[in-house]
Amino acid sequence: MPELLDLSTDAVRVALVVPLRGPAGIFGPGAELCAQLAAEEVNTAGGVLGRELALLPVDGGAEPAAVAAEVEALVSTGAVQGLTGWHISSVRQAVAPRVAGRVPYVYTALYEGGERTEGVFLTSETPGTQLFPAMRLLTQERAVRSWFVIGNDYVWPRRTAQAVRRRFPTTEAYVPLGTHDFGPILRRITESEADAVLMLLVGNDAVRFNRQFARTGLDARCLRLSTLMDENMLLASGPAATGDLHSTAGFFASMVTPESLDFHGRYAARFGAEAPPLGSLGESCYEGVLLLAALIRRARTLDVRAIGATADTVSYEGPRGLLRLERRHVSQRIYLARARGTEFDVLTQLSGQT
Repeated sequence: MPELLDLSTDAVRVALVVPLRGPAGIFGPGAELCAQLAAEEVNTAGGVLGRELALLPVDGGAEPAAVAAEVEALVSTGAVQGLTGWHISSVRQAVAPRVAGRVPYVYTALYEGGERTEGVFLTSETPGTQLFPAMRLLTQERAVRSWFVIGNDYVWPRRTAQAVRRRFPTTEAYVPLGTHDFGPILRRITESEADAVLMLLVGNDAVRFNRQFARTGLDARCLRLSTLMDENMLLASGPAATGDLHSTAGFFASMVTPESLDFHGRYAARFGAEAPPLGSLGESCYEGVLLLAALIRRARTLDVRAIGATADTVSYEGPRGLLRLERRHVSQRIYLARARGTEFDVLTQLSGQT
């Protein structure tokens, strides 16, 4: 849990919505610490509007309606003046209409694309620049004939798979969040002609799938690709379960760039060797705080319409380098990596859309 700043009337208070339970709870501790580090650095640099930026954690792992009700209450009572964090798309869809046009909302999770709610700004990847180029490259280089898509049963996996099937031969299957037994799905994969598996699974669901997939021996036949596989999930899966597993993202902890190495150093110096490992999903919450501060600074106000009017002139520098907003989405470089035990080797930078 982050150490919260004094929630006085002089602070700009921001709800940090990250999962503290459920399948995505594996990301929560790292996400909180990354956001805390960003807030502390923003305040060291002078804060926003001459005021400190204070984080108020909200459990984004609760039911979407409950999260939305809590956030709306915080906004309506003036307890928070902004919102950021990593949470699944069904939570975003519940929250966004309740705060539209009232406070700036920086959403940091990769998602299915298409978010246009007033006052929502997005730091992470969408299929056009992340998933489709990775699938195209792997299909060509590995002569993939057919993809089997396994996803959790909610908006992000279903809408992503809908777009995928227009571009690649696929078979699809969906499971509830919190699934433990993937036996029926693994039998379907075994009986199919698929030689590649696209994983659209969240957190611990993906960890369990990886372990069971490897135990069946399917890792010798099918490559795996995930857009939601960070270092914490890789570590939890274990080295025996990560053979021929690929991930695509805008940040990997193993990236050797000045910005990434500096971020590692500051994170380790602040939280010590026992802190949760850095991963792309936690890092996104660092980016979210930086972007929210940059938006407010540029507009010189907390007014959402004024922030939106100047958004496309906003840039900021973080672990992913110098980034700019385009149509309320961060424009960034995307990479393809392959697991090597419990670490990622970055293979290449992806380019273009498909």
